[in-house]
Amino acid sequence: MCGFSGTTPKKKTTFVKKSIKTIQHRGPDEQNVISTPSGTLGHTRLSIVDVETSQQPMTDGENWIAFNGEIYNYQQLRQEEGGNWQTEGDTEVVLRLLTDQNTEALQKLDGMFAFALLGEEPLLARDPLGIKPLYYAQGEDTLYFASEIKALLNAPGEILEFPAGHWWSPGNGFTRYFEIDDLQWNNSLPSNISETEIDDLLRNSLSQAVEKRLIADPGIPVGVSLSGGLDSSLIAALAREGRDTLDTFVVGMEDSEDIARSQEVADMLGTRHHVYQYTSEEMLEALPEVIYHLESFDAALVRSAIPNYFLARLAAEHVKVMLTGEGADEIFGGYEYLAGVTDPQTFQNELWTTTTNLHNTNLQRTDRMTMAHSLEGRVPFLDKEMIRVALSLPAQLKFHTGNGTEKHLLRRAFQGYIPPQVLWRPKQKFSQGAGSQDLLGNYAQEKVSDEEFSQAQQENPQAALRSKEEWFYFQIFREHFGERIPAETVGRTRSVTSAEL
Repeated sequence: MCGFSGTTPKKKTTFVKKSIKTIQHRGPDEQNVISTPSGTLGHTRLSIVDVETSQQPMTDGENWIAFNGEIYNYQQLRQEEGGNWQTEGDTEVVLRLLTDQNTEALQKLDGMFAFALLGEEPLLARDPLGIKPLYYAQGEDTLYFASEIKALLNAPGEILEFPAGHWWSPGNGFTRYFEIDDLQWNNSLPSNISETEIDDLLRNSLSQAVEKRLIADPGIPVGVSLSGGLDSSLIAALAREGRDTLDTFVVGMEDSEDIARSQEVADMLGTRHHVYQYTSEEMLEALPEVIYHLESFDAALVRSAIPNYFLARLAAEHVKVMLTGEGADEIFGGYEYLAGVTDPQTFQNELWTTTTNLHNTNLQRTDRMTMAHSLEGRVPFLDKEMIRVALSLPAQLKFHTGNGTEKHLLRRAFQGYIPPQVLWRPKQKFSQGAGSQDLLGNYAQEKVSDEEFSQAQQENPQAALRSKEEWFYFQIFREHFGERIPAETVGRTRSVTSAEL
C-alpha cells in the first residue's frame, strides 16, 4: 500500500517532491522521485508484499509505473505470463501486463489499485469500485495527479476525482472499463436456488474473499477490525480459521456496546484482542486532523471517521494490514432506511447506487483513516465475486422483516461462527456502536446559531450543507483546503428515508 504523485507530459520534479511529502503517511518505508521522458513520478511506499525488491517507481527500461494497491491474483497472472521476473511482487506483474496487453490487462486484475504508467503513451487507471483513491488537476500544458487531494493543492486548475472503473490516456481521455452491471447481477444465479445452496455460496464466497486478503510477506502482521457487529465479526471468524493467532481491534467510549460485544466475539474466537477507549475531549481534539486526512465535511462520514481514526491508530501499533467489514450493508441492503422498501426493483436499484457511490464515501473514509496511520485497509465484502453473488440474489431475500433481520441471508448462512447475540445484533452505525454518535452534533448545535447556519447555507450553496454539524465541519475543511475543491469532488453519504425511494 502506498501513495504516489506525478505529472505528464511536462517534468515537474520540484512539485512532485513537495507533493509526495504531504502524503508520506501513506508509505513511510521508502520514497523516490524520478523524471522520465514523458513526465515525473513520485512514490511513497508501505512495504507489505515483496518488501526487498519491489521499489517504486518501477521501470522495464522503457516504461515507468507508480502503483498503489494490492493485486490478489498476481501469482496466477505471473504464471500465465511466464518469462523471467526481476521481483517477487505484484507491481512488476501489472507493469508487464500493461506493456504486453495495454488496457485489456485491467480486466484481469483482481484487487484494489490506482496507478500511473508513463511511457510512449501515459496511462492512468483506478480499480472498479474506487477502493484506492486518485485525483487530478489539469494545468495549461500538464496533467497533475496524486493519491490524495492535499497533494495537489499547489497544482493549477480544479482538483477533481479520477472516476472509479476508468482508465485515461491523452489520446482517448477517460474510458470506462468496468460497471457493476458487468457482473450480470440480475441473471447470474438460477431462479430456483435453494436456501442450502445460498448458504454454501455465501460462506464459500466470503471465505475465499477473506483468504486472498490475508496475503503478506512473512513477518508482516495482518489483523482485523472487530467492532462486535455482524460484518466485522464474520470477517474475524473467517480470518481466524487456520491461523495460530489473530490480532483484533475495537475502540469506543466507556460502556460502548461495541467494546462489550467485540470482547464476546474475541473470547469465542480466541483472538489477541486490543481495546482503546476514547473521551469526548479526545474526539474534539482529533477532529481537525480527522477532517484533514478524510478530505470531506460530510457529517455522517466525519462522525464515523473519528472512531475509525482511533481504531487505525490502535491497529497500527501492532499490524501493518487490517481487514474490515466495509461493504456488507451496501451489497446486502443493511441500512435502516431500506426497512420499508418492498418493491424488488427499487431495492436492487438502491443497492446498485450505494455500492457505486462507495468510492468517495465509506471507501474514502476507510482508506484515509487507515493510511493516516500507515496502515493498509482491505475490504473482503467488496470482492468482485462477493458482489456478484450478493447482488444476484433475489431482492425479496434481502428485505428487512423485523428488528435485527436486515442482512438475514448472512446471519442464516453463518450460524455458529460467532456468538448468537452478535449474529442477530441489529445494525448500528460505527459512531453509534462506539458510543459517540450524538456528541459532535450536540456540540455543533450549541456553538452554531440558527441565523449563522441559515447565512452559511445561503453563502455556500455548492456545499449543500444539511445541518449545523456539517457547517461546523465545513469550516474546518475550508481552513485545510481553501475553496479550490469543487462540490462534486466531495462525496456525500445517502440521506434518504424509505418513503423517498
